[in-house]
Amino acid sequence: MPGLVRYDEVLAGYIGHAIRVTSDCTSRNYLWPARHQAGVRDPRCPPMGARFRLKKGFDVSRYSKNAKVVLDAFKHFGLIVADNGSDWYFQGTVDDRWTNGLMDQLKRVPAGAFVAVNEAGCKVSSGSGQFAYGPKCPSPNP
Repeated sequence: MPGLVRYDEVLAGYIGHAIRVTSDCTSRNYLWPARHQAGVRDPRCPPMGARFRLKKGFDVSRYSKNAKVVLDAFKHFGLIVADNGSDWYFQGTVDDRWTNGLMDQLKRVPAGAFVAVNEAGCKVSSGSGQFAYGPKCPSPNP
């Protein structure tokens, strides 16, 4: 289940991938790694495949240990627009261990705490969705 947050990752203290996110509207364009559009002609809407990263300076000190794991993934790998739906809605796998308290903390992160990322230099090849940090795609500090 690519892009979903798994509770076992949170318990392990590391999420090693971008997290899928939805947007109320998406544009009729799409960016790599997306393979399709499902949007409207509205320049205010992000394209499928757009990546947003939590700003490096966003203060995570007031968040719980488990929330910090998710926030670190937001900072390092970011969120990728993968579907139409509620704004800034991301998902985890079905697991009884998820708590409302953790979700409520993450809901407090405002959309303005994210920046758009140009990931063109992160593409391994045009026919693949594989992502790699390198000289043209510098890794942020988590």
